[in-house]
Amino acid sequence: MTEELRPGLWTWAAPHPSWTPDEGGPEGWGPDVRSYALDAGDAFVLFDPVAPPPEVLDLAAGRPLEILLTVFWHSRSSLELVTELGATVHAYATGIDQLSIPAVPFALGDVVAGVETRRGGYDEEAIYWIPSHGALVAGDALLGDRGFRVQPDSWLVEGLTPAALRERLRPLLELSVELLLPAHGDPVTEDAHAVLERALSS
Repeated sequence: MTEELRPGLWTWAAPHPSWTPDEGGPEGWGPDVRSYALDAGDAFVLFDPVAPPPEVLDLAAGRPLEILLTVFWHSRSSLELVTELGATVHAYATGIDQLSIPAVPFALGDVVAGVETRRGGYDEEAIYWIPSHGALVAGDALLGDRGFRVQPDSWLVEGLTPAALRERLRPLLELSVELLLPAHGDPVTEDAHAVLERALSS
């Protein structure tokens, strides 16, 4: 079911195409993952898209369809959207060589279809800032399941400590955050800045 969070900003959840029970558990992630769509005027943007509902794709009719990936392993339904609808995938240059689909690289700080690219929790991840909605779109470093939180320590890549992860994300508190839009779990639509601050202080 598609939900319009703000005029021109939508979300939906759908089963991940390759989820297995091994990925679940107390510190794992569930079979349903979340995606977002943005009406960016001249373009229509999908974030980490999985099985976009027909009503979402109808909104994109007649405009370029741009896909923004938070991290290369979140390609999800991107290949089908490229093949069937001619979508263009944009991915952070670090890690883009791990993608099995063609993508346009960006550097942190670049703006794509009105969306600002920010540093994520680790080297291959980007977080997106949608200034028109005061919204942050996060891949894996910030989760919305079991309450909004920083990813479990067991997910950390070698050499990255829990404190260092939080320090990387702390500049996000300089933004006027009104919405938190995680790829795993539910969006935060109330007191989002305070919720983010609590998560980074945990």
